Amino acid sequence: MQYLFQTAIPLPWFFMDVITILVTLVVIGFLITRNKHPLSLILESFGFVFLYASIYENFAVVQGWYIYGRSLLMIGDVPLSVPLIELDVFLMSLWMLEKMDIPDWCKPFIAGLMGILQDFSLDPVSLRQVFITRGIESGRWTWLIEPWMANIYDVPVYNFSGWVIIMLYASVWVLLGRAWYKKSKYKTSVGIIYPILASILSLLTMVSPLSQFLLWLAPFGSKGSSYEWIMLAFHFIFSMLLLLIFWHGKMKESLSLKKDYPVLITFIGFHLADILCAIQGNLTEVLWLVIATSAVHSLIILWIFFSRKKEKQP
Repeated sequence: MQYLFQTAIPLPWFFMDVITILVTLVVIGFLITRNKHPLSLILESFGFVFLYASIYENFAVVQGWYIYGRSLLMIGDVPLSVPLIELDVFLMSLWMLEKMDIPDWCKPFIAGLMGILQDFSLDPVSLRQVFITRGIESGRWTWLIEPWMANIYDVPVYNFSGWVIIMLYASVWVLLGRAWYKKSKYKTSVGIIYPILASILSLLTMVSPLSQFLLWLAPFGSKGSSYEWIMLAFHFIFSMLLLLIFWHGKMKESLSLKKDYPVLITFIGFHLADILCAIQGNLTEVLWLVIATSAVHSLIILWIFFSRKKEKQP
């Protein structure tokens, strides 16, 4: 059986939806039990999904940049699993960064790096999970681009940089909100206001001219041009340099398998699911890229995960 339900959701799409929902439940449950202010964490998650990522994804569909296939749960024209994956990467990135001894200004860029590497296995596979649903041939999602536009296996180059700015904007505003909340001595009103305000400000920043500059160096470059490659290289190299120069293995608090397992479930788990889908679907064209980028990302995660806090010498 290839399809489930009358609306014909292909099994590989359904599989990824279920995996995403389960990972999200693990992530949210984990963070709630370890957060002294769970209401703010829940509101951060709600705001990210419903006031930021989902609104922007639907805006992009209306603009004709890409379209999605039918999913188990939809928010408008966008599968719920899409903002949920982004949320999981965002929350687990911030969780890791809280443990790392790295300047606060570096954190949004490192979160962006986590987004780039996660998407390098997600997008090429999802684009090729093609089925006929409602009489139309469609991938799990489909990018609507011209052949001349800069792309990596039919995925626009700017899309990978786009994961940087999704994480970058959300991280900046949420971290500022958390600082405000802490300075207020954790007033309930501030704890309710800042997550919603951070989501709205993230969305407004996303649709500002700054995004075009960070994606293709506008006004000097244009969408689809080689400037997209320049900006993707910049984001990756700059973020890696921040890790090597300002962090290089220093931890405020060590991570452990017992306490921090959702980090591995999120980052490495999603990659393994993408690899499995690529093998199951015989997606040999992109399998090498999926495996290579998954390996690079996993090594970075394991480097962070197994770095240990150095004890002060007496």
